[in-house]
Amino acid sequence: MSYVAAKRLVTGLCRAAWRPAVTGMVSSRGYRGDAPDDNRVDLIEIPLPPWEEKLDEPTDIKRRRLLYESRKRGMLENCILLSIFAQRYLNTMTDKQLQQYDRLINEPSNDWDIYYWATEAQPTPEVYQSEVMDMLKEFTKNRNHEQRFDAPSLEYLDK
Repeated sequence: MSYVAAKRLVTGLCRAAWRPAVTGMVSSRGYRGDAPDDNRVDLIEIPLPPWEEKLDEPTDIKRRRLLYESRKRGMLENCILLSIFAQRYLNTMTDKQLQQYDRLINEPSNDWDIYYWATEAQPTPEVYQSEVMDMLKEFTKNRNHEQRFDAPSLEYLDK
């Protein structure tokens, strides 16, 4: 079977499989697997559930959840950046800062956006401008020239 025929077959199956799940769902968030050479004929938008703040979540549970979510990102760069940032700052963040961080890492549907905002390669949208975003931007500058090649181990959670 040729590559083109296989691609058409898989695309057709994917469309058929997703159509019932997507029909009737409206989402302002979604993931689109864009590629530079894609003709967008076979593009499927996968809706993501809207971010909702967990109002009754205990602070210690929120810190652990945010640490985990900081480590498990869609791209290695953010996994390293956010997990080291979380290790350094989560235990000292106020409830307001925790809410800002939760929104920052969970509401945008594209991890590249977060990376570009943190590195100041793109301007941060007003809705995400906060004290925590300023902390993340400063942390990203790495003024002490730390070696940041890997996410930290989880051993420090028990300390």
